[in-house]
Amino acid sequence: MKISENGLSFIKQYEGLKLKAYPDPATGGIPWTIGYGHTKDVKPGQVITEHQAEAFLHDDLKPIYLTLESAVQVSLTQGQFDALCSFIFNCGAGNFARSTLLKKLNAGDYQGAADEFQRWNKAAGKVMNGLTKRRASERQMFLS
Repeated sequence: MKISENGLSFIKQYEGLKLKAYPDPATGGIPWTIGYGHTKDVKPGQVITEHQAEAFLHDDLKPIYLTLESAVQVSLTQGQFDALCSFIFNCGAGNFARSTLLKKLNAGDYQGAADEFQRWNKAAGKVMNGLTKRRASERQMFLS
């Protein structure tokens, strides 16, 4: 399974497009980010095209597909898959692998898994409005 156009649009909306590299807001430096939340091998001052940003996004999703394929033991709808792609894109595969969200999902508790999204709305221990909105939207997509 791969992310749908709706799922891609969702990630793009929440990540935003930046064609010039910018520093991590929390550290003021590493990791530098460009495109739609791409961080691998990004250098200060780097500039890309929108086409390159699209390519980076698709490349960044490939390991997420592998994570979902190996970690999820139940069937998923396209909406569930898209929501989980966005979640892992933002929170990381390691956090997903250790999450109660995944445990509930693999137990077949889809509603319980959906309710776990809202717990992932903090950065450095602080509730972030943007993450709260993103998690609510991911939950809604997961349940659609």
